[in-house]
Amino acid sequence: NKTSVEEFILLGFPGMWYFRVSLVVVFALTYSLTVIGNASIIALVWTNSNLHTPLYFFLCNLSFLEIWYTTGVVPKAIGVLLGTSQTISFSVCILQLFFLLSLGSTECFLLSVNTYDRYLAICYPLRYSSIMSGVLSAQLVLSSCMGGFLAVSLLAFLTSRLTFCGPDVINHFLCDIDSCLALSCSDTWPVELATFLVSIIIVVASCVVTLVSYVYIISSILRIWSAHGRKKAFFPCPVHLSVVTIWCGSTIFLYVKPSAQNSLDLNKLVNTFNTVVTPLLNPFIYTLRNKEVKQALGQAFQK
Repeated sequence: NKTSVEEFILLGFPGMWYFRVSLVVVFALTYSLTVIGNASIIALVWTNSNLHTPLYFFLCNLSFLEIWYTTGVVPKAIGVLLGTSQTISFSVCILQLFFLLSLGSTECFLLSVNTYDRYLAICYPLRYSSIMSGVLSAQLVLSSCMGGFLAVSLLAFLTSRLTFCGPDVINHFLCDIDSCLALSCSDTWPVELATFLVSIIIVVASCVVTLVSYVYIISSILRIWSAHGRKKAFFPCPVHLSVVTIWCGSTIFLYVKPSAQNSLDLNKLVNTFNTVVTPLLNPFIYTLRNKEVKQALGQAFQK
């Protein structure tokens, strides 16, 4: 390792003490609701046989992913805001960067898999059960995880080979690519190029798959004669589209660019939305828009 800096100082959100305490309360409350909401969906799907379908199997994996994604950020961010845990070693910084990007990449793949599931269910309803079997569902989830972690391994390795001579203050509450590039005193072009290419492959390709799938989905729905049938077929789609739009929009802004041109303060705000708010929104969006989940929740409360 060629680094001369052994640890970094995370700046977080500079400001008055009451402002940082307010952020701590918001972060802690959001984190608690995220973990409870996603864990509840996993438990609900696991215990309700009516929800043992590929759609909810993918939703469970997405919820499991969100729990770990936000856990990798929020507890450390709270320590940074309170001033009790502002330092982070170089190795832990790279590890956090690796896991956050890997989990984010896996989520992109999972959202694409969910789109493929909706495509099969709407465009090939009679063959859906035979095509989307339990084995294929498990293979798609496993492939998403492997693809996400393998793709980011190159970025983490290249970032770990950068030279840091000082300063050692990261203008963020977590370790991300742009912050590390801003502090490096070595040539960052290989990392920037690799980040751009990997982002194109993962994020843009996932969005293209989603867009093309929905073109076929909407064209199939429009061919349904019954208005009730069209409404029933399209009902789950806005849920998935809203999640994809929120996630892909913020991710494209952060990573799909030829160089580290974004303001680090602006990146910090977008990362806050991406790592703190979005994991909370996903389970509640799916819960409010899916009749089966609401019915299962009602049965659970009655018991």
